[in-house]
Amino acid sequence: MAILLTVILGVIAATYFAWGLRIWVPIKDEEQLARAAVGAKGVTRMPGTIPCMLVVAALLVVIAALWTPQWAVSRFALWFAGAVFLGRGAIAYSKMWRAMTPEEPFNTYDQRYYGPLCLVTAGGLLVILLGA
Repeated sequence: MAILLTVILGVIAATYFAWGLRIWVPIKDEEQLARAAVGAKGVTRMPGTIPCMLVVAALLVVIAALWTPQWAVSRFALWFAGAVFLGRGAIAYSKMWRAMTPEEPFNTYDQRYYGPLCLVTAGGLLVILLGA
């Protein structure tokens, strides 16, 4: 499970790292990418370098914690990350969130891919925590 979560979180971290460097992947146009990845009403730009790198740092902390779940600090980080992923996954299906992020294709991707991926990640973290 730790390997699978490491791969998932690693790919997400690499993507945010690229965005932090202003490299638009997988969509080359910033405005189209913002509509697909951010989804906020009227969004035309991707988040800046600092927010992207903060996400990268947080994901790297979670990856490190996956490999030392017996440590108290790691357990706290995994529980916290699990709660964040659970909340992010669940909010994808709320009317309030959909109203805040109406841009397409984000709205569709969020319910079809982003939300479920967050819920699966939260479940995987729970499996790690309960097994450690």
